[in-house]
Amino acid sequence: MSDHVTEIVVFTALFLAVSGMGFVAARWRRPDDLLSLHEWGLGGRSFGSWITWFLIGGDLYTAYTFVAVPALLFGAGAAGFFALPYTVITYPVVFLVMIRLWSVSHVHGLVTPADFVRLRFGSPTLALLVAITGIVATMPYIALQLVGIEAVLKTMGVSGSGLLSDLPLIIAFVILAAYTYQSGLRAPALIAFVKDILIYLVILVAVVYIPARLGGWPAIFGDAQAKFAATPAPGDGVLLNANNQLQYVTLALGSALALFLYPHSVTGVLASRNRDVIKRNMSALPAYSLLLALIALLGYMAIAAGVKPIGTDVNTVVPQLFDRMFPDWFAGVAFAAVGIGALVPAAIMSIAAANLFTRNIYREYVNRDATDAQEAKVSKLVSLVVKVGAVLFILLIDPQFSIDLQLIGGVIILQTLPSVALGLFTRWFHRGGLIAGWVAGMGAGLAMLYVIENPATKHAHFGGSAFPLAKLGLDTRMTVYAGFLALIVNLVVAALATLAARALGAPDGPDGTRPDQYTADEGDPRVKDLDLSSST
Repeated sequence: MSDHVTEIVVFTALFLAVSGMGFVAARWRRPDDLLSLHEWGLGGRSFGSWITWFLIGGDLYTAYTFVAVPALLFGAGAAGFFALPYTVITYPVVFLVMIRLWSVSHVHGLVTPADFVRLRFGSPTLALLVAITGIVATMPYIALQLVGIEAVLKTMGVSGSGLLSDLPLIIAFVILAAYTYQSGLRAPALIAFVKDILIYLVILVAVVYIPARLGGWPAIFGDAQAKFAATPAPGDGVLLNANNQLQYVTLALGSALALFLYPHSVTGVLASRNRDVIKRNMSALPAYSLLLALIALLGYMAIAAGVKPIGTDVNTVVPQLFDRMFPDWFAGVAFAAVGIGALVPAAIMSIAAANLFTRNIYREYVNRDATDAQEAKVSKLVSLVVKVGAVLFILLIDPQFSIDLQLIGGVIILQTLPSVALGLFTRWFHRGGLIAGWVAGMGAGLAMLYVIENPATKHAHFGGSAFPLAKLGLDTRMTVYAGFLALIVNLVVAALATLAARALGAPDGPDGTRPDQYTADEGDPRVKDLDLSSST
């Protein structure tokens, strides 16, 4: 630790300054009353273009981006670049889907994706499944943010094994929980400005300064190629090969479809002031994809610099690279950028998961007459519980690459696509069919995840998201993204069950719709082509 005093001082100063902003955010753009989900959980639905751009960027480009993607390139090579095409694919899709979801949510006062499903299909059961799915899928994503903070602390020598050694991470966890509880969505929205500026600064310096010290890009790629050529793994290398091409394609497509199904992504969009804000942001957000490409290359730079992970924790390679290549004071800035880059999305994710619990479990099944203040209070408390659940994911799953935490969450959240994304454009699916599809897809996805091994961590189960096709009896070493196969199972079963329900004359109406829960305005031009009635 004595070798990192300057880094620790700079990191701590920036971290505390940003945390202070989180508490002050309760008074930023202050409403008359924070005690409602619309204010605490959605920032009053009042964010304009600039705030939304930083908020959604801070929401989507997380420790997954700054720690997990370079770590995957460090360990597996070109397969880690799947994150680039997936972010390119996702924005045109989101442009179509999220503008429509914002309009419906604005007209009907909806807060969560499950709120929409409840109104669209008149099924509290289906809405409950969507809510539970969103909460469970968000847990590993929050865990990934904590892994990013932990990697930085390890590099500075202030974290290790045992409860006492993890005290700095626990303190960061408590600070995050406190300002999220007090300020709601306004806290990460305000902090996102600082986070993104720091990240852009660090990465732009890194892609110029570090290659210059390592002999240029030819030397960096040459060292990476030499490393992968010396390993027996069939799927690594600076180029894709026959063993990992299918995994790459399905992973990119599956991740693109999953990204804006996550509750925190929807929360960022619904906090926007109007449709034009979303349109402008979906056009400008691809700028982050360019940044992502540069960040990913840090994995190859770490190879060329001879960086070794701390123990078996591959997630420490980027912090280790910064520690080796930068002056101590700038390494402290870089560590703060990574740490703050984890806090912003963790806050948004916990808020989004808490909103799901409050609106679609507590209000639906515990207290149907809950006031706005009661809803806000429950969400605040649940946001704390969600963070504890994220810590349990770290302890129980412990994958080799932290990116697998996000990809496992993707397998889960993809099972809401038929109800949420397709539901925005068609009511053809029967609510019973959608429930059957969810059960089949979720069962298939979890079964595939359970049998995926990770020899590096000696885990026989939940070792990642790359499902070997050999387990289906095929004579091949190829793998495929488990979430992609699970979604196919979901869609097929949902379609077949819908046809069966139609053939049997099963009623397609509501199974307990409460019309009083929403204020419908079918004449609104933004949703005039969307039938939101509870009957066909």
